[in-house]
Amino acid sequence: MPSRDPLFDDLAAAGLDGWAPALAPLLAARLDDTAHGDMPAWQRALARLPAIAVTATDLDADVVGVLRTPLPPAEQAAVRASLQALAPWRKGPFDVGGVRIDSEWRADLKWRRVAPAVAALDGRRVLDVGCGNGYYALRMHAAGAALVIGIDPTLLYVMQFRALARFLPRLPVHVLPLRLHELPPASGAFDTTFSMGVLYHQRAPLEHLRDLKGTLAPGGELVLETLVLPGDEAYARTPRERYARMRNVWLLPSLPELETWLLRSGFRDLRVVDVSQTTTSEQRRTAWMTSASLADALAPGDPARTVEGWPAPRRAVVISRAP
Repeated sequence: MPSRDPLFDDLAAAGLDGWAPALAPLLAARLDDTAHGDMPAWQRALARLPAIAVTATDLDADVVGVLRTPLPPAEQAAVRASLQALAPWRKGPFDVGGVRIDSEWRADLKWRRVAPAVAALDGRRVLDVGCGNGYYALRMHAAGAALVIGIDPTLLYVMQFRALARFLPRLPVHVLPLRLHELPPASGAFDTTFSMGVLYHQRAPLEHLRDLKGTLAPGGELVLETLVLPGDEAYARTPRERYARMRNVWLLPSLPELETWLLRSGFRDLRVVDVSQTTTSEQRRTAWMTSASLADALAPGDPARTVEGWPAPRRAVVISRAP
């Protein structure tokens, strides 16, 4: 029964027990062995993880300590092999009993920029849109969130979180293979909603912002992190084909234009808390993500431009409130 699933128990505790009838069949279908060609291999990787008693964790560390107690060499080797079978690891870093997952993104650096400006998460219901493998969701829980629901349509990231969760105690943190529009209707379900690294992948960014507003309780906080173009004028541009080798970048605003989008979408009390150039120290190729990364997307000899001639990636963090 869905009520026996920890997800649905946590949703019920947060007043969202009405979500179960819609989510249960959708999640079952999305996580079926036939849902993705690699799903059987990912399931085998999870099955090969050694059974280890849950011990101390350190979820509030830059390198999230999923399992702080160092494992014996043979168990470390087994854990490493299973986790590497779930590569590429885009977000991290994590430590699992001495196995260090050195992900493509140093997500801890972004969290350091974002977290100090966010309203205290103690006791709050939090939605993390485009959550990846749950790195930020675990940091949000460590910061006091009563419930964290992360959603991401990439099944591999969901399986990575499930692998990590094998070594974690029971937590009110869930990573679900969903897009934002697939959440059941529940106006004002969350106190804080994060959308980090998602907006520029939306064909209709203002619609995305309005949907984000719909997730928030009155006065709830939106934490938006996204790519912006340089300049003090309000404008936006659409890459003809690719931006920084990414095909799915649809519209890039300047910061003033982004602020206009937020205001037109109904948000109030805007605060720009950070604008940072993305560096090859923060996003890079590693043994856990061996394909092309940021260095390959920058123009040779000119790190201020992408290979297509666009300004190199810079990211803004804007915090606002729902009315």
